[in-house]
Amino acid sequence: MLTSITFFPLLAAAILLFLPSRSTEHIRRYVLGVTLIELLLTLALFAGFDGAKGTMQSVEQYPWITSLGISYHLGVDGLSLFLLVLMAFLTCLSVIASWHSVQQNVKAFFFFMLMLETSVIGVFVALDLVLFYVFWEFMLIPMYFMIGGWGGPRRVYAALKFFIYTIAGSLLMLVAIIALGVLHNSGAPDFDLLSIMRRGVQPGDQTWLFLALALAFAVKVPLFPLHTWLPDAYVEAPTPGTVLLACVLSKVGAYGFLRFCLGLFPAASRDFAPWLATLAVIGILYGAYLALTRPDMKGLIAYSSLGHMGFIVLGIFALTPEGIAGSVLQMVNHGISTGVLFFMVAMMYERWGSRLIADFSGLHRAVPVLSLTLFVAALSSISLPGLNGFVGEFLILLGAFKGYQSAAFSILGALGVVLAAFYIIYWYRRVFHGPLVTPVMPRSAPAVRDLSGRELAIVVPCMVLIIFFGIAPGILLDKIDASAQAWAAPNGVRAASAPVPSHALAALPFVADQHSR
Repeated sequence: MLTSITFFPLLAAAILLFLPSRSTEHIRRYVLGVTLIELLLTLALFAGFDGAKGTMQSVEQYPWITSLGISYHLGVDGLSLFLLVLMAFLTCLSVIASWHSVQQNVKAFFFFMLMLETSVIGVFVALDLVLFYVFWEFMLIPMYFMIGGWGGPRRVYAALKFFIYTIAGSLLMLVAIIALGVLHNSGAPDFDLLSIMRRGVQPGDQTWLFLALALAFAVKVPLFPLHTWLPDAYVEAPTPGTVLLACVLSKVGAYGFLRFCLGLFPAASRDFAPWLATLAVIGILYGAYLALTRPDMKGLIAYSSLGHMGFIVLGIFALTPEGIAGSVLQMVNHGISTGVLFFMVAMMYERWGSRLIADFSGLHRAVPVLSLTLFVAALSSISLPGLNGFVGEFLILLGAFKGYQSAAFSILGALGVVLAAFYIIYWYRRVFHGPLVTPVMPRSAPAVRDLSGRELAIVVPCMVLIIFFGIAPGILLDKIDASAQAWAAPNGVRAASAPVPSHALAALPFVADQHSR
């Protein structure tokens, strides 16, 4: 099942090469059909997932390079399940969003999009370190070409900056992976993640290995101060690329913190948790400050993502079940809410040719449906109770109160929510209320149309999920909870017969006590 989900988009991309480049309408319909099938496959996986188990499910493992201890090992648990569905869902919406916005080299654009879908899903399901690294590096290629080939005026600079930052972190990751597979075993090399976790990593080596992997993940999140590639890449990328980059690829870094840093290095995770929490809180507040100063709407949403990802990292390194479950839930919620905001800003740009906040006023009179749906998405982004963003941030703050020695992290994180409410509400009031003022382009047109059928096909599913997950978050939490409990406990992901390393229990005493009770 996981092999089919992972490689079906890549197979479809190979078939796409044989379609005539001039048949752009057929290409779009073909790719839309492929992404819909992929979404159905991930939903079938979701339906068959047993949320009561905290272990890996749908596991596939076959020998690959036996002499080096490398295997083809896939699996999914509550930490990765929803990220697969999120990637498939947003890829499908991105195809619809690019129906008219991408007119140049249509076949090449969708070829890279399908490649990206395979690589990101592969990262979420790989349980062999080398296989994970292959998918990790592979996803850099299509995103680089999507930004550089179909982005804005500074697209080449943005693509190159994104590439350099990511590849620099990846080199340190490769060193750490080789060390884990070769140095930390009693015999032949072994790169299997679960095997290494059962053996444990010596406390003396955990520090530098943790730092090597954490740097690569921090760049991808991005975590302050490694975020400087974010405004260029997010703003210059085409809208589908921005959505996938901000709403899914950033989650790859957070997932890496969860799966590898917490799983392999419990002692180092405990030692570095306050430092990473500090960087996360700085990112929350600094992202809010930068969002307040952005003159364009796309830049505002880009910097708001810096704050949201800071919240997710804050929950992860609380090292509590509540914090981890809230972080996973918030990854999904942020992907939906921020994704639809990016989509709707692009819809406004298609109508008026501007993203500058100062160019607009009173748009609710011209486009009431767009105004209403963007208002719901904006309230979700600031975690209004009753919408999907609230539950995740509530659990993160609860986990932070329980996990950190100081309440300062939770208080400063909550301050970030207040600042987010300020700039989001200011943006919405400035653009959609007041006297009707719009840029020059539509003044020559007899009327400005509201959302079309194609645009409603993007917006309505997001609105439904925003409201539904806000009212019934248990649909997600029931699948996440057991895995969050297992990953928070230092011995939860190890085999029952495997001895628990004493340094791992010492690293998380409050979790160990809670687990024993």
